[in-house]
Amino acid sequence: MLDRMIPYYNIICKCDRYCPVDAPLPLGLRIRTWQPGDEKVWARLEYAIGDFPSPEEADAYFVSHYLKQPKEAEKRCFFVVTERNEVIASCIAWRDRKGAQTVASLHWLVVAPEQQGKKIGKALCRHVLDAYNDWGECPVYLHTQPWSYVALLLYLRQGFQVQKTDTFAQYENQYTQAIDTLQSLLPPAQWQELLMHTDP
Repeated sequence: MLDRMIPYYNIICKCDRYCPVDAPLPLGLRIRTWQPGDEKVWARLEYAIGDFPSPEEADAYFVSHYLKQPKEAEKRCFFVVTERNEVIASCIAWRDRKGAQTVASLHWLVVAPEQQGKKIGKALCRHVLDAYNDWGECPVYLHTQPWSYVALLLYLRQGFQVQKTDTFAQYENQYTQAIDTLQSLLPPAQWQELLMHTDP
């Protein structure tokens, strides 16, 4: 479970170029796109890791943000499923405003708590970046926060860079506050890795 006592600051990351990484799914799992009813499963996943105060609020969020464009949801909302079609992870390859433009933006990488630590998130993130590459959508942005530092390291290892000033959508870039918080959290080796993947 995420430690939400860690201060919340906006971290903006950007992947400028496609960097293929070998990240296979564990045996017996596959990735498919959204099907009717998946919004409720997504809501339970997000509630389970504490991103929403209730499954109902998470469900309402998915409907209002993604299902207003059902064709895009069918294309861009990805789910990892077991052989029994049980959803255990999700990630959304969406697009957001950046000034007068629209940019690719990775949303809501989530893995069921009992499935974490099996490299499912790594494989799913790679799949989403592969999709963006196939669609010719680059660069790819994402927003995260210090309490998701494990996911942040995953993103950096797949080609993302922490941005000192750049941003997208409505986010204020809070690099200075976030980096100070992360320095107190990360072991020295991971801290150096973070610095190596920070935009100059």
